[in-house]
Amino acid sequence: MTDPQLVREVEAIVFAAEHPVTLAEIARHVSEPGDIAAALADLAASYAPRGIVLVERGGRWLFQTAPDLGHLLRRTREAPRKLSRAAVETLAIIAYHEPATRAEIEDIRGVAVSPGTVDVLMAAGWVRPAGRRESPGRPLQFATTPGFLADFGLADRRDLPGVADLRAAGLLDRVPPGASTGEIADAGLHSER
Repeated sequence: MTDPQLVREVEAIVFAAEHPVTLAEIARHVSEPGDIAAALADLAASYAPRGIVLVERGGRWLFQTAPDLGHLLRRTREAPRKLSRAAVETLAIIAYHEPATRAEIEDIRGVAVSPGTVDVLMAAGWVRPAGRRESPGRPLQFATTPGFLADFGLADRRDLPGVADLRAAGLLDRVPPGASTGEIADAGLHSER
């Protein structure tokens, strides 16, 4: 059985955190060392039937509204801004190919990427600079953030849909002119994802 005091402390730390927290961040705040993973598992189990649940997203823990109750909050939530098609395509390319440079994104999309497109994704907290590539010109690379995983309900990038999932959803029925589904698969949408 997990130490009840440790469970209480972990609950307080996750609840009060401004952003989702990692095991290491939680460990820095507890009064005594202990099995934090077990405390989180106990908390997740005790919150499972409640209106809020404890979830892990990208190795970080947070409380969120139970998925089956999200409809209750739609009226009180601010309407999200719609992303442009360019922003959605850029985000998808970064998610599937990260880290990706602007040139790689442009090569896959077939058109130039406006600096504002990446800025919008960074402002949303979904994309971050991920260092520079060790190649001529040392281009800046971009990767997704833990916020991207949390906002899209993914525990890990491996949870991104693969080709079979996208085809089942009808998203690959319309192939761009001049492209085959094989070319789409070669672009990185592999079925093991």
